[in-house]
Amino acid sequence: MLKILSWNIQQGGGSRIAKILKAIQTMDCAIVILSEFHNNDSGLKIRTHLIKLGYLHQVVGACPPATNTVGIFSKIPCGSALFEKADENFSHGIVRADFPAFALYGGYFPHKKKHRLFQFLTEEELDAERPSILAGDLNTGKNYVDQKGNSFWYTEELETYEEMGYVDAFRQMYPDAKEFSWYSHQGNGYRYDHSYVHESLLPIVKNCYYEHRYREEKCSDHSPMILELG
Repeated sequence: MLKILSWNIQQGGGSRIAKILKAIQTMDCAIVILSEFHNNDSGLKIRTHLIKLGYLHQVVGACPPATNTVGIFSKIPCGSALFEKADENFSHGIVRADFPAFALYGGYFPHKKKHRLFQFLTEEELDAERPSILAGDLNTGKNYVDQKGNSFWYTEELETYEEMGYVDAFRQMYPDAKEFSWYSHQGNGYRYDHSYVHESLLPIVKNCYYEHRYREEKCSDHSPMILELG
């Protein structure tokens, strides 16, 4: 079983880094995608500890220390790619790790800001002959489904992505589930965190679920998501 963890660790982790690293070790996934990762001393601490846990292969978005970015950390050898021209302001919001069976995109898409990361994927990056996975905090979802209201941006772009054959793995497994990966201070739930897989990979998707206890234990304000392939 190949397990892929994606998790928004909330502003680089801060004083919660030890709890985050312990949770990552407990979940024991072969590949870890961290959103809101920071290229600073905290980020270096995370990267160093993950190397000790066997995550020797690492790719992280290139940006200033205080900027939220995304990183992929893998126990499995992989190629890697950054995308300087993906977006004028948010090119660090997407990175790629290349495995023999698929390309894995780690995403941290900005919240309610103009960007072209979906457009970059659909128009310039995705290859029909190479199945891909996109996982991370996409800061959007389906209105009235992944939240009670209709405040999501980029739902049309997400639908275009789906028209190209990419499937919400969680919704594939749990069509009618009402689960949210982040809650506002007012108690409103939003499912910002997703794992999208190309339809050709569906036969090997065994499960896709959230580990809400780590959000409830305040390791981060987001629930980790695990995609299981086998």
